[in-house]
Amino acid sequence: MISALVILALNGGMAYEHYHYWHANGMTPAAFIAGGVRLLDAFTTNAGIAMMAIAGAIGTLAITGECSTGLIRTTFAAVPARRSVMAAKVSVIAAVTTVFGAAVAAASFGLTQAILSVPHAGVSISYPGALRVVVASALLAPVGALTGAAVGAIVRHSAAAVAASIVILLVLPLAIHDGSRLSAVITHALPLQAWLRLVTVPYHGGAYPWTLTGAWIVLAVWALADVILAVTTVYRRDM
Repeated sequence: MISALVILALNGGMAYEHYHYWHANGMTPAAFIAGGVRLLDAFTTNAGIAMMAIAGAIGTLAITGECSTGLIRTTFAAVPARRSVMAAKVSVIAAVTTVFGAAVAAASFGLTQAILSVPHAGVSISYPGALRVVVASALLAPVGALTGAAVGAIVRHSAAAVAASIVILLVLPLAIHDGSRLSAVITHALPLQAWLRLVTVPYHGGAYPWTLTGAWIVLAVWALADVILAVTTVYRRDM
């Protein structure tokens, strides 16, 4: 609940700032709309970073919690099929965080557009690109949580696993810039940058543009790879 309120506050606060200080920033309603700011406010970059960090920690702790207490041995003694146990765990993680992500993304869209509707700058979900912003933002939660779960299955120590998941999900995409083709390929393959591609409306490309389809594929591949890592790692290692 607190996590959801933090994300809603980040998005709602940005929308209110744009609404309240509109003229002070020298921005006209036409410029605001043309620049796509109303959809950027629907789920801000800071909120996306917070969502991934929170989800990554949840996924990590869901796996490492039993490892640190030793309860995982009891679980595997009761159910020797390790891969089935881990598959069930990651399924629950994915389901819960997907519901969480969808609820927060939908609530953020409703809140921000309600704030922006006062100066007639809000949009409905049928506006071009709006549904994509909501769906992509909702998927940040399960992708982040599954990455955390995979890291937790490999590292098995809560603090180290949480730190590693944050580095993978947030530090790397923020540290690497797409100034060359190689670095652009690397950044395009990271989930945070894929999300940014999906929620940037309008998208101006840059030196190394990429497609919406490619961004969706990145999110799907990360989720699938995380599940495979989590399930196979627990089968091959002594817990």
